[in-house]
Amino acid sequence: MPFQLAQASLNLFGLRCASWNSGAVYCRLLLPSAGHQVRRSDRFPPPWTQGARGAKIKSTFRLRDLPQGTLKLEPYNDGADETPRYPTVVQGHRNHMQKFKNCVVLTRVGSFYEMYFEQAEELAPLLNLKLASKKTSAGPVPMAGFPFFQLDRFLKILVQDLNKHVAISEEFANNAENKARSGSLMFDRKVSRVVTPGTLIDEKFMDASENNFILFVHLDPDGLRKNWKGREDTSPGTHLLSASQRVGLSWMDLSTGDFFTQLTSSQILPSAIAQIGAREIVINRNIKDIVGQELQMLVGRDRHLLSFLDGPNDIIPMSGWTSMLEAPISLEAQSMFSKEEVAASYSLLEYVRTQLQGISMKLQPPRRRHLDESMNIDRNSLRGLEILETSRDGLGKGSLLHAVRRTSTASGARLLRDRLTSPSTSIPVINERLDLVSFFVQDEDFRDNIILLLKRSYDAQRLVQKFSLGRGNPDDLICLSRSIEASQEIRRILLDRTTSSPGKGTSNSSPQVNSLTSLVGRFNLDDPAQLSDKILAAIDEEGLLMKQRIEDSNAADVAELAEAVILNEGLPEEIENMPRKLRSKTTGRNMESEPGDVDGWIMRRDASVTLQQLHDDLDALVGEKSILTQQLREKVGSPSLSLKWTPGLGHICHVKGGKVSQQALEELGVTRNVSSTKSTRSFYLPSWSHLGARIDQAKVHIRTEEQRIFEELRRLVVLNLVKIRRNAAVMDELDVACSFAVLAREQQMVRPIVNISTTHKIVGGRHPTVRLGLEEQGRRFVGNDCFLGNPARLWLITGPNMAGKSTFLRQNALITLLAQVGSFVPAEHAEIGLVDQIFSRIGAADDLFRDQSTFMVEMLETAAILKQATSRSFVIMDEVGRGTTPEDGTAVGFACLHHLYYVNKCRTLFATHFHALADMTQDWKQRGAYCTDIKETPSGSFSFVYRLRPGVNRQSHALKVARLAGLPELAIDVARDTLQSLQTT
Repeated sequence: MPFQLAQASLNLFGLRCASWNSGAVYCRLLLPSAGHQVRRSDRFPPPWTQGARGAKIKSTFRLRDLPQGTLKLEPYNDGADETPRYPTVVQGHRNHMQKFKNCVVLTRVGSFYEMYFEQAEELAPLLNLKLASKKTSAGPVPMAGFPFFQLDRFLKILVQDLNKHVAISEEFANNAENKARSGSLMFDRKVSRVVTPGTLIDEKFMDASENNFILFVHLDPDGLRKNWKGREDTSPGTHLLSASQRVGLSWMDLSTGDFFTQLTSSQILPSAIAQIGAREIVINRNIKDIVGQELQMLVGRDRHLLSFLDGPNDIIPMSGWTSMLEAPISLEAQSMFSKEEVAASYSLLEYVRTQLQGISMKLQPPRRRHLDESMNIDRNSLRGLEILETSRDGLGKGSLLHAVRRTSTASGARLLRDRLTSPSTSIPVINERLDLVSFFVQDEDFRDNIILLLKRSYDAQRLVQKFSLGRGNPDDLICLSRSIEASQEIRRILLDRTTSSPGKGTSNSSPQVNSLTSLVGRFNLDDPAQLSDKILAAIDEEGLLMKQRIEDSNAADVAELAEAVILNEGLPEEIENMPRKLRSKTTGRNMESEPGDVDGWIMRRDASVTLQQLHDDLDALVGEKSILTQQLREKVGSPSLSLKWTPGLGHICHVKGGKVSQQALEELGVTRNVSSTKSTRSFYLPSWSHLGARIDQAKVHIRTEEQRIFEELRRLVVLNLVKIRRNAAVMDELDVACSFAVLAREQQMVRPIVNISTTHKIVGGRHPTVRLGLEEQGRRFVGNDCFLGNPARLWLITGPNMAGKSTFLRQNALITLLAQVGSFVPAEHAEIGLVDQIFSRIGAADDLFRDQSTFMVEMLETAAILKQATSRSFVIMDEVGRGTTPEDGTAVGFACLHHLYYVNKCRTLFATHFHALADMTQDWKQRGAYCTDIKETPSGSFSFVYRLRPGVNRQSHALKVARLAGLPELAIDVARDTLQSLQTT
C-alpha cells in the first residue's frame, strides 16, 4: 500500500504516522478524553466485514481496551522474491519464465509479441529479429519482438524448426475490481497455452496432409532397473531396449481428435515409433536416467522431440476420462486395454491438459491397435523402401507416397499415409477395400462425379476438433456446413447408384456394390444436415467478408507501424521478411467514420427474433440521425454538415467549407468547440451526443446477440461431434478408393489376389516410383517376374551393379505392401500370400555420432531381421557383408542365408556380389538362383539387361560402371591390370 494512502487511512482513526522504516509503518495513537467513544462509519468498514455491503456498522471501544504506546504494523508479505522489481509487463514476463522454465515465453503487448532477458538474446539472431534494450529502474533489459499477425511464422520456426516449447502469454481485459487491485492496469497477462511440436491445434503452418501426433511411451521403471542391474558388466553395444519388456503406447492428434493405443514390446519399439511418426514423444521423467539417452538417440535420428513428464502419482481408470472424450468408454471396451496402455493414455492426457492450460478438449475414445491387425514395417524398411520420403535427401518427391497419391482432400491424404505405413493383415478388410477400388475403376464417370464433390468439401475432422477445443470462428462454421452439404450430395448419388440399374461390369449383388452399400450405410446425416441449414440460415457470408476486410485493414496498419519501426532502427533488410501484401500498402480507411460504417455484421438480421428487433431499432435510430442531420444543415445553412464519430473525440458535428457563425452554433446548443480552421469546424452537440450513444448501445446489443447465436451454433457442432467425425471418415475412405482407382487407370495396374498362402506369384512386376522417373526421361521400364515360396522361397540374385538388382528387390516389397493396403499393383498379374512383416536391408552408412561404423550399422539391421522374421514375413537383403573383407563378408552372408532358410523360413530375396554363396547353397532345395547381365557389342559399348534370368552371373562388371562414373582412363587401365593379376593368382 502506498505510504500516502496508508497515512490517510490511519488518520481516519486518530492515528498519526511517526516514521517509515524498511517497509514498516510506525504509528502513534492520539488518545481522546476519558470516556470518549471511537466510532467507525460504515463508509470505512473493517476488513472482516467486507462483502456485507450496505450494512450499518457501529463499533464501540473502551479506552482501557485500546493498546497504548507505539504500534508496529507488519508489512504484507505476498511471497514475491527480493530480486529487483521491473515494470509490470516485464516482471510478469519474468515470473512466467520462472514458472515455465523449459519454455520460450512470448508476451502480448498491444500489437506485438515480445521476449525479454536471456531468451531475447539467444533467440533474436535465430529469428532474425532486432535485439533492443528496454530501460527500467532495475537496469536495462534485453528485448525483441514481432507484430502479432506474424505469430504463426515465428511459432513455426520456434516449434517446428527449433523443437522449442513456447508459452504464449495473452492479454485479458481487467474488470473494474481487478483494475483497481492492479493499480489501474487495463490488462492482465496470463499464459493461455503452451505450444509444442505435438500439441498444435489449428496453426496455419501445419501440414494438412499429415497427422500431427504426440506419443507417450510407458515403460515400467522397476523392470528397466532390473534389466539395468543385470547388464552392468556387458559390452557398450548392449541396449536396454533390446530386452523383452511390455511397452504401452498412446498417441493422439489434437488437431483431429484421433486417439490410439497399442501394446508392444521394447524390442520392436523403434519400429512402432517409426510407423506412428509422432512429432513429439513423451516419457516419464522417472525413467530418464535409465533409458533417456537411448531413447534420445533413437528418436533424434528421425528428428522427433523427446519431452519429459513428471508422471501422475495415481492412474485414474478409463471411466474417469469422460470429460475429455466425445463419448464414454463402455465397460466391455475398457476391459480390452492393458494396464500399460491405460497408464500411457492417462499420462498423455495429463501432459496435453497441462500444455493446454485449462482449454477443454473432446477427443475420440481411444482405439486399440493390435500388432496382428497390420503389417509391421520397421524403421529401416520405411527408410530403405522410401515409403514416405527418399532415403538420400529426405524429400517427399520420389517416395511411394508421392508416386501413388491422387487424393482430393487433405484428410484423405492423411488416411492414405496411415495405410501405407500400416497395411492391413486382414483378408476381409483388404478385399473390401479392393472391391471399392474395382467399382470406381469400372465406372469412370461416376468416380469423376464423386471426386468433384470431394473437392468441394473441407477438412471436417480438423474443423470440428477446433470447436471441441473452444476455438473456431464463423468462417469455420461456413466451411463445416459446405462439407456437410458435400457429404449429403455424395450420399444421395451413391444411394441412387446402388439402388438403380447396375453399371458396366457390375451387378446389384456384386461384391463391389455390396462394399459400396456398406459404406453408404455408415453415413449419418440427419442431425448434421439440420446443423448445416441452421448455419447457413444464421451467418451472413457477405457481412463475414466485410469483417475480414476490416481485419486485414487493421493488420495492414500494424504492418505499416512495424515497417516504420524497422526503418527507424536502420535494418531495412528486415522489411523483406514482412508479408509483401502488407508491407507497402495503405489501408485507405478513413478513421473519422462511424462505428457502423466499419462493422460487418456476421449474422443475418433474421437469425433470431431478438436480432431482427435489434436491427429494426438500429434502423430507426439511423433514421433519426438522418433527420437530425437534415435539420442541422437547414439551421446553420450548410449542406456539408455531417455527424461523425472518431476514436479519440467521440461523437462530433463537422462542417466543411462554409462559415458558421457563433450565434448559429449557440442557437443549436453547442457546448464546446473541438477544432476550427479556415475551411472546417468541429464541435460537440448534446442532441447528437445523446443519439450517438443510443446508436452505440444498440450496436453493442446486436453484437451481444450475434455472439449468443454463434455460441449456440458452436454448441450444436459439439453435440454433433461424433456423427460429423464418422461421416468425415467415410468421405476419407471414398477419397482413398477414388485415388487408387485413378492411379490404377493411369499406370495400368491390376487387382491383386491376396490369400493365406506363403507364396508370391508376380508376373511383369514394376517399381512404382522408378517407372515414373524413367518415363520422365523417355525411357521404358523392364518388368520382371517373381515366384517365391513354391518351389523356391529364397532367391539368390547376382549380377553387375546398375543392372537393377536393388530395384527388383524393392519393387516386390512395394507390390506386396500396396496389395495389403488395398490398392491395385503395378504388374500384369499378382497373387500374394499374406505377409505379417516386411524387412528391408538395403544400403547402409556409418553413424559416427553414435560411434557406429558402416558394418556395425549393417549388422544391427541384419540382427533385427534374423531375430524377428517369421515364416510369413517377406525379407529383402542387398549386399550383406560388404562392409568388411571378402572372406568375412562371405562368411557373414552365408550365415544370414542359412538362418533365413532354416530358422526363419521366410520368403527372401537376397542380392549379393559374393558369388561363392551360390556354390555354398546349391544343394538347398528351396533356393533359386537368378541374375541380371550386360550386353556388349563388338565396338566395345555395352548396355544393361534388366530382365532376370535363371543362373549365376559371376561378373560384376565393376570397371564398366567405373568408366560410366567418369574415372580417368589411366585409373581404369590400372584397375584392369590389377584385376587380371588377381584372377591369375
